[in-house]
Amino acid sequence: MGDLAAYGLLCLSALASATLLPGSSEAALLGLLAAGQGEPWLLVLVATAGNVAGSTVNWFLGRGIASVRDRRWFPVSPAALARAEGWYRRFGVATLLLAWVPVVGDPLTVVAGIFRTDLRLFLLLVTLGKAARYGLIALAFLGWSA
Repeated sequence: MGDLAAYGLLCLSALASATLLPGSSEAALLGLLAAGQGEPWLLVLVATAGNVAGSTVNWFLGRGIASVRDRRWFPVSPAALARAEGWYRRFGVATLLLAWVPVVGDPLTVVAGIFRTDLRLFLLLVTLGKAARYGLIALAFLGWSA
């Protein structure tokens, strides 16, 4: 697979993983690093960009959620959404630094939209948290495999 295809697939994996769909962009990143495919710093950048884009989709979903959140097909369980709302009310926008955390991270980004968090602040905090996560994964892998 060429580098461009690898970057594209990683971006799509990261985007899907950050939405309410299941995915594992970390495994995709590690697979590309293990295969020596692409530049590590660029893989981290692409994974971060895709993951932040997916979280932004969630933020927009949150903006329009009031009328559909109780519908059966809604992809976030009421319990997960309530848990995320509790975190968000208790700890505020700083919780967006944890948008990468499994299970609660995606609902947090939806809740940020529900509470009308400023998009610029949302993007800053989510990007910092997700970039740190991917960067640490890449550094740990590269340090371990050296």
